[in-house]
Order: sequence, then C-alpha cells, then structure tokens
Amino acid sequence: LGNGGSTLHALRCLEEQYGDQWTSFTVLLIHSGGYSQRLPNASALGKIFTAVPLGEPVYQMLELKLAMYIDFPQHMKPGVLVTCSDDIELYSTGATEAITFDKPGFTALAHPSDLAVGTTHGVFVLDPSSFSGKGGLEYGSCYRFLHKPDVETMQQSGAVCVRGHHPQLSSPGSHGDSGTASECVYTDSVFYIDHGTAQQLLEFYKQMGTLSCEIDAYGDFLQALGPGATPDYTKNTSNVSKEGSGLVAVRQQLYSLLQGTALNVIVLNNSQFYHIGTTQEYLFHFTAESKLRFELDLQPVAFSISPDTAKTLDQSSIIQSILEAGCVIGPGSVIEYSRIGPDVSVGKGSIVSGSYINFSVDIPPNCFLSSVSVKITDAVEYVTMVFGVGDDLKKSVKLLSDIHSLQFFGASLPECLDLWSIEASDQLFSSEDTRLGLWTARIFPVCSTLSESVRVSLNMLNSVQHKSAFKLSGFQLLSVEEMLTYKDVEDMLKFRKQIYDEICLQRQKEKSDY
Repeated sequence: LGNGGSTLHALRCLEEQYGDQWTSFTVLLIHSGGYSQRLPNASALGKIFTAVPLGEPVYQMLELKLAMYIDFPQHMKPGVLVTCSDDIELYSTGATEAITFDKPGFTALAHPSDLAVGTTHGVFVLDPSSFSGKGGLEYGSCYRFLHKPDVETMQQSGAVCVRGHHPQLSSPGSHGDSGTASECVYTDSVFYIDHGTAQQLLEFYKQMGTLSCEIDAYGDFLQALGPGATPDYTKNTSNVSKEGSGLVAVRQQLYSLLQGTALNVIVLNNSQFYHIGTTQEYLFHFTAESKLRFELDLQPVAFSISPDTAKTLDQSSIIQSILEAGCVIGPGSVIEYSRIGPDVSVGKGSIVSGSYINFSVDIPPNCFLSSVSVKITDAVEYVTMVFGVGDDLKKSVKLLSDIHSLQFFGASLPECLDLWSIEASDQLFSSEDTRLGLWTARIFPVCSTLSESVRVSLNMLNSVQHKSAFKLSGFQLLSVEEMLTYKDVEDMLKFRKQIYDEICLQRQKEKSDY
C-alpha cells in the first residue's frame, strides 16, 4: 500500500471503530517503518521501536516522538498529524509562540536545510509574499511542493533561499551545483490534515475499493497541493519501489481530488531535522560527534551491563546489552539488545542487534549483524542476517545473468555463492516478481539456537573475507524477505526481556551494595 495507502486504511479503521466520534479527534499517525531495507535491524519489529541510547530503561523512537509533539494537541483542531518513524525534529520558538494547526487543508512544518538534504526530501517553494524570513516561527503558504528534486529543479522553481533573508528567487544558473553556504531550502517533516480534508481522502479510498499500488503520503498527497502544482509528477515513477498496476491513474485521481487544497507552511527557522533511517546515519548520530548526540545527550552506554574490563569507547554505543569482561567493542559501533561474551571483539563501525555471542570470534569492521527468531513449523528457530553496513539491500536486478552486480561485503554475489557451494538459479531468490537482490537471496542458515545461528552466519562472512570455502548445502536457507514472513516477535521480545530483567537485578544489587 505504501505509507499513503496505509494512512487511508488507518482513517478507515478509525471511522469503523468510532463512527461519528472521530470527527472531533486529534490523531497522531506514525508510519512505523515499512521494510526498513536501509536499516534492517529495525525490519522485524518496526522502525518506530528503534532503541535510542538514552534513559533508564532506554527510550524508543516512539517515546521521543511523543515528547517532541507533546505541545501540539492543545493548539490543534480535529484532524490528523502524519509523521515518519525515523526522523527527529528539534526546534526552539519564543516563550510565547506556539505551533498551531487550525487551518483547513494541509499544514506542514518546514526546516531550513542544505541543498544536498533537499535532494532526498520534500522541498517547499514558499510564497515570497507570505514570509519575511525573520523570527523563529512563521506562518505562510506554499506555492508548490517538490518531491526529492535535484539542485537545478530547486533553483529553477524558486525554492532556494538565503539563510535569514527574505525568501527570494535566486536566478537560475548563477551558482555552482552545490549552492553556496548561506543558501538553503525548506524541507518537510511532519504534516497535518484537517478533519474535513481527511474525510475527503477517506471517501476517495472507500470509492476506490482495493488499492493495487503503493501510494506515498508525501509525494502523492503533497505534490497535488498549492497554486503552482502541476500533474507532471503523476507520470514520473523513477522514485517508486514497486510500481503497482494503475499507479499513474490513482495519482491522477488524487491530484484532481486534492487540487486547489491549501498547503500552509509553518517555517521553523531555529530548527534541525535529523534522519536516522539508514545504517550510515544511525552509526553517525549514535556514535560520532554529531549535533544530535550532543543535543539529546545520547550516552555511550545506555541501560547496559558493561564491566570496566570490557573495552568500550566513548565513540561506541551500547544499548540494553550485557557485555562480559574481556570483550572489545571497536569505535563507532552500535550494540543493541545483545549478549557479548568474553572472547569477542567487534570491529569498528559495526552494528550488532538481537544477538548472543558466547564463543571466541573477531567480527570484522563495518559489519552488520542482526538476529531474528522465526517459526516456520511449530518450533522457534533462529536466523542471523549478516552484511557489510554499506551493502545495498534495495538494489535488485531482473536477470540471473546480472547478479554479479550485487555486492556482499565487498565481493560479488556469484563469488560468494561459489564459496558457500550454493548454485545460482531462480530458486535461489524468494520473490515472485523476479526482483533478484540481497533482500530476496536465500542465503541465511536456519539454526536451532540463537548463538549457533550467529556462529554460522559469521562463518559465511569469514569465508567471503578470506576467500575460503564454507559449505551451506546442509542448511535450510532463508532470505531476509522470508525471515520477516516467518518472524516470531514474541520470542524476540522474550530475549529482550531476559536482558532487561538481568540489568534490573544488577541495578538493585548495586544499590544495596552502597
């Protein structure tokens, strides 16, 4: 359905459950994370439940969202506030200024960002007559919304402003590609739909019957708004992950439904928008000297047991985990919901999630390791996915003869398959629609215990690193896609709860020792 389709579906559920009552509701609607292919340790349980290295016990993104938006409802007319699960908006306004959502149509928050950030987000072309560019908080209207535009498009459509100045059209072609330091665009984050407009969208959804394509709540709703909107975007499917049947037609219907609806913008000049939806961003914000880490006071060790003899550094991030004396965690690594034994060293820039490692091993740098509990028949079993943190899980090819372009930890996929004695065939991939990629490759062994599954998956990685054979032919193998189909959430939460209980016990013991 995409996050737009799921938004419509959620509105329908609200109406079914509450009838006319929902006309008076103020609703917070959070897209909890889709497949999360760029941050796969969040795939099984959802990005909104990503742990943040803060608090005792640790906060999840959900708590941060509730804290960030806590002041909104008292200045909000009935309607729906829509937000993603992997972004953080920090802002300051004057003591007497409140953010108010009370206008008909859509109202979006806008943040000054570098032009490079604009290319991967939504960008507002502000109506210059409605903004002064001064003050921390300003209300105005948006002429047009651009979805992931390139720099040239931003400059030609008048989206580029000079920081702290009146939004002005910068003449196209007068700058280099990247724009100068003081130049910015206003990018999107949270948006509000008033109840009347939400009702219109719901009626549209009921009329549509079943959706057979993905709708994007940002691209497909917001690009239809504002006086400068044109229907050109409805035919551009370059950004779509799965082009469902009838996508262009559905977009055109949405465009005619929403055309002429206002897009109000609340410009937060003293604000910062952070995104932690990719392994790179996640590692950077949690372990490096990032502004976010400083502003939220993120901790190197959060709600964990980490003896002094376990070597961790300020530049790593340990979240609800138990480290045994003697283990070594390299700089720039994140360990979450894991137990790490005494003879384990984790290389720099790695992510270890939901794992139990009770054997001697050196995990290489830039390694991504995440364990999932699965139930294929009746018994709970375990699979651990392992990749390089930079591997592209979204990339896919259509033909078997092209799989050499897929990279696994610096080697081509066919090279890896040879080392593992796996034959490359169409059966190797789990997807029906011939999308051959790391996401659908059946390469991860199913094991009866968690630590065994980590051991075997690390052996696979080791074989690729040292170009030495490691036969996988005896194992049942799953793709990441299948792991999510068979995931056993209860068992994963049980493992987290055991770690939680043990940490609580240790905390009590420490208290009584004083």
